[in-house]
Amino acid sequence: MRILVVEDEKKVSKFLQQGLEEEHYSVDVANDGQQGEALASAQAYDLIILDILLPRKDGLAVLLELRKKSINTPVLMLTAKGTTDDKVSGLDSGADDYLTKPFSFSELLARVRSLLRRGAAEKSTLLKVADLQLDTVSHRAKRAEKMIELTAREYALLEYFMRNVNRVLTRTVISEHIWNYNFDTGTNVVDVYINHLRSKIDDGSEKKLLHTVRGVGYVLKDE
Repeated sequence: MRILVVEDEKKVSKFLQQGLEEEHYSVDVANDGQQGEALASAQAYDLIILDILLPRKDGLAVLLELRKKSINTPVLMLTAKGTTDDKVSGLDSGADDYLTKPFSFSELLARVRSLLRRGAAEKSTLLKVADLQLDTVSHRAKRAEKMIELTAREYALLEYFMRNVNRVLTRTVISEHIWNYNFDTGTNVVDVYINHLRSKIDDGSEKKLLHTVRGVGYVLKDE
């Protein structure tokens, strides 16, 4: 799952990014409204955490513009304003939920999970490809009856592949989804992580699932 955090307080945005990445989410950060709107318009996100009081363009204006563009990504408004009128304004502008500062990270995380479930209700929490299984709630993976230990980045990669089974994914698409918009695609980090993941899910199994498409990218096959 990929989340955009639009927050001008760098201390807060860094805290949110670190906490969400520890929960296996891929996170992009924008520090003003214009940058946030540009990213949300150009990239596909599963959730946007949007502050209201932002430089260059306030969060309500950003949200209204996104909804005009038919970008229906779930939005969690995050702000120091906490009056009923403020909440109504945010919800009327197209927000899906509202959280007032200061807040506990556990509460924010619960709201994030709720919105992601609501925004992707059709997505199963138990993914299966051949005898490979991934539980997106417990973050546990297994092949046949063998449990597989995954790092946060390996988990994100595997979930992305399993949600796009039999689809060839380019290195650029993978890096943009699993890392962030300013990731250096000139490095071999994607290939390194793919090799680590492949060794964990395919080694010891007769049927290989993760394949290289030379000159293009990678594909998880269930054929």
